[in-house]
Amino acid sequence: MVSIIDYDAGNTFSVEKAVLHLERECRITRDRDEILSADHVILPGVGCFADCMEHLKQFGLDKVIREVVSKNIPLLGICLGLQLMFESSEESPGVEGLGLLPGKVCKIPDDPEHKVPQIGWNSITFPKESRLFSGIDEGSYVYFVHSYYLKASDESDVAAVCDYGVNIHAAVERGNVFATQFHPEKSGEVGLAILSNFLSKTK
Repeated sequence: MVSIIDYDAGNTFSVEKAVLHLERECRITRDRDEILSADHVILPGVGCFADCMEHLKQFGLDKVIREVVSKNIPLLGICLGLQLMFESSEESPGVEGLGLLPGKVCKIPDDPEHKVPQIGWNSITFPKESRLFSGIDEGSYVYFVHSYYLKASDESDVAAVCDYGVNIHAAVERGNVFATQFHPEKSGEVGLAILSNFLSKTK
Protein backbone atom coordinates (compact mmCIF):
# COMPACT_ATOMS: atom_id res chain seq x y z
CA MET A 1 0.00 0.00 0.00
CA VAL A 2 1.18 3.50 -0.90
CA SER A 3 0.09 6.28 1.46
CA ILE A 4 -0.31 9.78 -0.04
CA ILE A 5 -0.27 12.24 2.84
CA ASP A 6 -3.36 14.45 3.02
CA TYR A 7 -2.76 17.80 4.70
CA ASP A 8 -5.05 20.02 2.60
CA ALA A 9 -2.18 21.02 0.31
CA GLY A 10 -3.70 19.98 -3.01
CA ASN A 11 -2.23 17.91 -5.84
CA THR A 12 -3.07 14.64 -4.11
CA PHE A 13 -5.50 13.33 -6.71
CA SER A 14 -3.14 13.67 -9.68
CA VAL A 15 -0.50 11.78 -7.68
CA GLU A 16 -3.06 9.13 -6.79
CA LYS A 17 -4.01 8.77 -10.45
CA ALA A 18 -0.36 8.26 -11.46
CA VAL A 19 0.23 5.64 -8.74
CA LEU A 20 -2.93 3.77 -9.75
CA HIS A 21 -1.77 3.90 -13.38
CA LEU A 22 1.34 2.04 -12.22
CA GLU A 23 -1.02 -0.60 -10.80
CA ARG A 24 -0.17 0.08 -7.17
CA GLU A 25 -2.77 0.25 -4.45
CA CYS A 26 -2.79 3.63 -2.73
CA ARG A 27 -4.77 5.75 -0.34
CA ILE A 28 -4.92 9.47 0.42
CA THR A 29 -4.75 9.65 4.20
CA ARG A 30 -3.69 11.55 7.29
CA ASP A 31 -4.14 8.54 9.59
CA ARG A 32 -0.92 7.84 11.50
CA ASP A 33 -1.27 4.06 11.65
CA GLU A 34 -2.18 3.83 7.98
CA ILE A 35 0.81 5.95 6.97
CA LEU A 36 3.25 4.02 9.15
CA SER A 37 1.98 0.68 7.85
CA ALA A 38 2.49 1.71 4.22
CA ASP A 39 5.38 0.34 2.19
CA HIS A 40 5.85 3.74 0.48
CA VAL A 41 4.80 7.26 1.49
CA ILE A 42 4.40 10.31 -0.76
CA LEU A 43 4.29 13.92 0.46
CA PRO A 44 2.85 16.03 -2.38
CA GLY A 45 2.00 19.69 -2.13
CA VAL A 46 1.23 23.01 -3.73
CA GLY A 47 0.72 26.29 -1.91
CA CYS A 48 2.48 28.43 0.68
CA PHE A 49 5.35 27.03 2.75
CA ALA A 50 4.09 28.52 6.05
CA ASP A 51 0.47 27.46 5.57
CA CYS A 52 1.45 23.91 4.67
CA MET A 53 3.82 23.56 7.63
CA GLU A 54 0.98 24.79 9.85
CA HIS A 55 -1.34 22.15 8.37
CA LEU A 56 1.22 19.39 8.91
CA LYS A 57 1.57 20.39 12.56
CA GLN A 58 -2.19 20.81 13.01
CA PHE A 59 -2.74 17.20 11.96
CA GLY A 60 0.35 15.91 13.77
CA LEU A 61 1.80 14.85 10.46
CA ASP A 62 5.18 16.49 11.02
CA LYS A 63 5.84 13.92 13.74
CA VAL A 64 4.44 11.10 11.60
CA ILE A 65 6.74 12.03 8.70
CA ARG A 66 9.73 11.91 11.03
CA GLU A 67 8.56 8.45 12.15
CA VAL A 68 8.37 7.38 8.51
CA VAL A 69 12.00 8.40 8.07
CA SER A 70 13.12 6.76 11.31
CA LYS A 71 11.44 3.51 10.24
CA ASN A 72 13.25 3.73 6.88
CA ILE A 73 10.01 3.65 4.90
CA PRO A 74 10.68 5.07 1.42
CA LEU A 75 9.43 8.69 1.38
CA LEU A 76 8.99 10.86 -1.71
CA GLY A 77 8.38 14.63 -1.53
CA ILE A 78 6.95 16.33 -4.62
CA CYS A 79 7.18 20.08 -5.38
CA LEU A 80 6.29 21.86 -2.11
CA GLY A 81 6.71 18.45 -0.49
CA LEU A 82 10.41 18.67 -1.37
CA GLN A 83 10.70 22.19 0.02
CA LEU A 84 9.04 21.26 3.32
CA MET A 85 11.66 18.56 3.88
CA PHE A 86 14.35 21.22 4.28
CA GLU A 87 15.14 23.74 6.99
CA SER A 88 13.62 27.01 5.78
CA SER A 89 12.20 28.95 2.85
CA GLU A 90 12.53 32.58 1.79
CA GLU A 91 8.80 32.41 1.08
CA SER A 92 8.11 32.26 4.83
CA PRO A 93 10.92 33.82 6.90
CA GLY A 94 11.09 32.50 10.45
CA VAL A 95 9.09 29.35 9.69
CA GLU A 96 10.99 26.12 10.24
CA GLY A 97 10.61 23.28 7.78
CA LEU A 98 10.77 19.60 8.67
CA GLY A 99 14.57 19.66 8.57
CA LEU A 100 14.85 16.12 7.25
CA LEU A 101 17.75 17.26 5.07
CA PRO A 102 20.02 20.31 5.35
CA GLY A 103 19.40 23.22 3.01
CA LYS A 104 17.16 26.20 2.30
CA VAL A 105 14.62 27.23 -0.31
CA CYS A 106 15.25 30.49 -2.20
CA LYS A 107 13.26 32.75 -4.52
CA ILE A 108 13.98 32.27 -8.20
CA PRO A 109 15.47 35.55 -9.49
CA ASP A 110 13.21 37.24 -12.05
CA ASP A 111 14.90 38.29 -15.27
CA PRO A 112 13.82 38.92 -18.89
CA GLU A 113 14.65 35.36 -19.94
CA HIS A 114 13.33 33.52 -16.89
CA LYS A 115 9.85 34.43 -15.72
CA VAL A 116 8.70 33.58 -12.23
CA PRO A 117 7.01 31.26 -11.53
CA GLN A 118 8.73 28.72 -13.72
CA ILE A 119 5.86 26.91 -15.42
CA GLY A 120 6.63 24.29 -18.01
CA TRP A 121 9.12 21.71 -19.18
CA ASN A 122 12.82 21.80 -18.42
CA SER A 123 15.60 19.29 -18.90
CA ILE A 124 17.39 17.71 -15.96
CA THR A 125 20.89 16.37 -15.62
CA PHE A 126 22.34 14.04 -13.02
CA PRO A 127 25.41 14.97 -10.97
CA LYS A 128 25.58 11.44 -9.55
CA GLU A 129 24.12 8.00 -10.06
CA SER A 130 20.88 7.58 -8.18
CA ARG A 131 18.20 4.96 -7.73
CA LEU A 132 15.43 7.45 -8.47
CA PHE A 133 16.74 8.14 -11.98
CA SER A 134 17.90 4.65 -12.88
CA GLY A 135 17.30 4.13 -16.61
CA ILE A 136 16.29 7.79 -17.17
CA ASP A 137 18.18 9.52 -19.99
CA GLU A 138 20.37 12.50 -19.21
CA GLY A 139 18.63 15.65 -20.45
CA SER A 140 15.12 14.24 -20.06
CA TYR A 141 12.36 16.85 -19.78
CA VAL A 142 10.07 17.08 -16.77
CA TYR A 143 7.33 19.50 -15.74
CA PHE A 144 7.89 22.29 -13.19
CA VAL A 145 5.53 24.77 -11.50
CA HIS A 146 7.34 26.79 -8.82
CA SER A 147 8.63 30.18 -7.72
CA TYR A 148 11.14 28.95 -5.14
CA TYR A 149 14.01 26.52 -5.56
CA LEU A 150 16.16 24.34 -3.38
CA LYS A 151 19.77 25.01 -2.42
CA ALA A 152 20.80 21.83 -0.64
CA SER A 153 23.64 22.25 1.85
CA ASP A 154 25.08 18.83 1.09
CA GLU A 155 25.83 18.43 -2.63
CA SER A 156 25.95 14.66 -2.17
CA ASP A 157 22.17 14.72 -1.59
CA VAL A 158 21.50 16.23 -5.03
CA ALA A 159 20.29 13.66 -7.57
CA ALA A 160 19.20 16.01 -10.40
CA VAL A 161 19.70 19.64 -11.40
CA CYS A 162 18.28 22.00 -13.99
CA ASP A 163 19.21 25.46 -15.21
CA TYR A 164 16.66 28.27 -14.95
CA GLY A 165 18.94 31.26 -14.67
CA VAL A 166 20.18 29.65 -11.46
CA ASN A 167 21.29 26.12 -10.74
CA ILE A 168 18.19 24.47 -9.32
CA HIS A 169 18.55 21.36 -7.21
CA ALA A 170 15.67 19.57 -8.90
CA ALA A 171 15.79 16.30 -6.96
CA VAL A 172 17.44 14.85 -3.89
CA GLU A 173 18.10 11.37 -2.58
CA ARG A 174 19.55 10.25 0.74
CA GLY A 175 18.90 6.77 2.04
CA ASN A 176 15.17 6.17 1.66
CA VAL A 177 14.35 9.89 1.50
CA PHE A 178 13.65 11.09 -2.04
CA ALA A 179 12.19 14.33 -3.40
CA THR A 180 11.60 16.14 -6.68
CA GLN A 181 10.91 19.83 -7.28
CA PHE A 182 9.20 18.92 -10.54
CA HIS A 183 5.95 16.97 -10.82
CA PRO A 184 6.64 13.38 -11.95
CA GLU A 185 2.89 12.74 -12.05
CA LYS A 186 2.61 15.44 -14.74
CA SER A 187 5.80 14.54 -16.64
CA GLY A 188 4.54 11.90 -19.03
CA GLU A 189 6.34 8.61 -19.49
CA VAL A 190 9.55 9.95 -17.95
CA GLY A 191 7.70 10.96 -14.82
CA LEU A 192 5.95 7.61 -14.56
CA ALA A 193 9.32 5.86 -14.89
CA ILE A 194 10.68 8.00 -12.03
CA LEU A 195 7.66 7.16 -9.86
CA SER A 196 8.09 3.49 -10.75
CA ASN A 197 11.72 3.67 -9.66
CA PHE A 198 10.62 5.10 -6.32
CA LEU A 199 7.91 2.50 -5.83
CA SER A 200 10.41 -0.29 -6.49
CA LYS A 201 12.47 0.76 -3.47
CA THR A 202 12.00 -1.25 -0.30
CA LYS A 203 12.66 -0.70 3.38
